[in-house]
Amino acid sequence: MFSGLVREIGHIKSFKNDILRVQCTHKAQIGDSIAINGMCLTVIEVHNDGFSLEISKHSQSLVALENYQGAVHIEPALRADSRLDGHFVQGHIDSVGVIKSITPRENATRFAIAIPKEKIQMIIPQGSVCVDGISLTIASIDEANKDNDKEAIFMLSIIPHTLQNTLFCTYQVGRRVNIETDMIVRSIVHILKTRDSTQAKNTCSWSELDSIALRY
Repeated sequence: MFSGLVREIGHIKSFKNDILRVQCTHKAQIGDSIAINGMCLTVIEVHNDGFSLEISKHSQSLVALENYQGAVHIEPALRADSRLDGHFVQGHIDSVGVIKSITPRENATRFAIAIPKEKIQMIIPQGSVCVDGISLTIASIDEANKDNDKEAIFMLSIIPHTLQNTLFCTYQVGRRVNIETDMIVRSIVHILKTRDSTQAKNTCSWSELDSIALRY
């Protein structure tokens, strides 16, 4: 479990044979859970200057893998006595978004991010979302993306402190980013979908009702 508050910006020393070696100051232990750009991974080896983790082929297929080079966001798992300053984050990436525009404003920078349209139901205004491991508040939603009917766009307003202390200051239009929707919203959507599906299966059509009535 994480909070979406990045503790350090590390650097990728190598990524080969599914093993990611990270250089950083954080002192990890074998078996620790650490989020790298928002993806929860397990430490399998410790080095003097960092640690190594393994990324399964399945996980590789779900994330913006091209960003696992150079600088990355690092967040160790929460302790039971940790402050929760962001929101509950599992480190399970459920979609990849694309930055569509970056607009500097007087006291914030506006980021427009496109995600698959079926995921927008889990993005709620003033709710939380985790982007590349950063807990952020959703400013607004544009479900009717006129440029692509398969995508929807949500907006983020990044304050100067967050911009300057994360990799967001280096992001450019077109970059893909890891997205984890809020686990509470995601759970509710899943429960409602399952309930509606079950109710639909248990509901008789008019033709079935007619068939049952004709038996008597």
